[in-house]
Amino acid sequence: MKILIMIDSFKGSLSSSDAGNIIKDEIEKLNPREDIIVLPVADGGEGTVESMSELDGASLIEVQVENPLFEKILGNYAIIKDKNLAIMEMSQAAGLVLIKDRLSPLRASTYGVGTMIKDALDKGIRNFIIGIGGSATNDGGVGMLQALGFRFYDKNANEIPPSNEGLKDLSKIDLSNADPRLKECSFKIACDVDNPLTGKRGSAKVYGPQKGANPNEVEIIDDNLSLFHKKTMEVITNADDIYPGVGAAGGLGYAFKNYLGAELSPGIELILQMLNVKDYLSEADLVITGEGKMDFQSSMGKAPTGVAKLAKTYGSKVIAFAGVVDNDAVEVNNYGIDAFFPILDQIRSVEDAMDAKIAEENLRRCVNQVFRLIYLYKN
Repeated sequence: MKILIMIDSFKGSLSSSDAGNIIKDEIEKLNPREDIIVLPVADGGEGTVESMSELDGASLIEVQVENPLFEKILGNYAIIKDKNLAIMEMSQAAGLVLIKDRLSPLRASTYGVGTMIKDALDKGIRNFIIGIGGSATNDGGVGMLQALGFRFYDKNANEIPPSNEGLKDLSKIDLSNADPRLKECSFKIACDVDNPLTGKRGSAKVYGPQKGANPNEVEIIDDNLSLFHKKTMEVITNADDIYPGVGAAGGLGYAFKNYLGAELSPGIELILQMLNVKDYLSEADLVITGEGKMDFQSSMGKAPTGVAKLAKTYGSKVIAFAGVVDNDAVEVNNYGIDAFFPILDQIRSVEDAMDAKIAEENLRRCVNQVFRLIYLYKN
């Protein structure tokens, strides 16, 4: 058989590449003649940079950035020089996990995302794929834009703080000092939600509470983002605050689309397009995918079902391995995954189950038994 392994990372346990090579190794123990290819894959969310840095020609870049509360931290992104491409996760600089015990939705800033983009610009990169999931921010992307040279002033001609709180005093926007290199750039944004900027389904009311906003703060954040759009319309007359996804990451999608001309797309579609997997899928008899946790959300544009959907257009069979599954994971069977297999061996604490050594042992055993069954019927 020609087997293509495109499995997402088991976050906190195994990288995409590690999981894929473990599966490959276990299959080859049973049948060393199999033709197996491992391609790291991710859906644009957490783990994308790690996965993509393992591709041929890719390198991992470490850069000092500002976290959502303006503390200096180290963030990572990947570059592929021959494609003049940077692959980033906004969560490296503005992620919820960075300040999970100190959430401050009015003060949290995306400034560090702009710092990360500037670092790539300095390295000559002009094409970007950026995942914007898992944010701690609700600043409409104003922090990122300020880091890139855009200027936002209050009525006294002072620059506003790079946060949602700063937006309440916004009076004037100046685009003239934006980094000129941005005009040479292409931004593709991995965005798996379709929320508008404001209103009932907007970034504040839907996602603000999980970022620490109380009901009163949700209303303040929403009002400030509405003012941001109103003032943006004065300098970008076709600015769109209802385009699907502009409310993602606390409105960071809005900044990318309206100020940087970005394309907002489902993350897995961007990654699969970048990997040019069609040549591999056209020859694959079996595709293996999966992720750390498989649940109902797995059917909503995440890596396994994105891989499966494309694989089915070529007639491939698709199976998946997961660290753990919820009861509603059966929904993925309606999205191209023919069968999925949880690898957990016994009742364990989450910490034990996510231990890399235990996860590897469990994955090896599960793969071994599944392929014993496959070979039993195939032969």
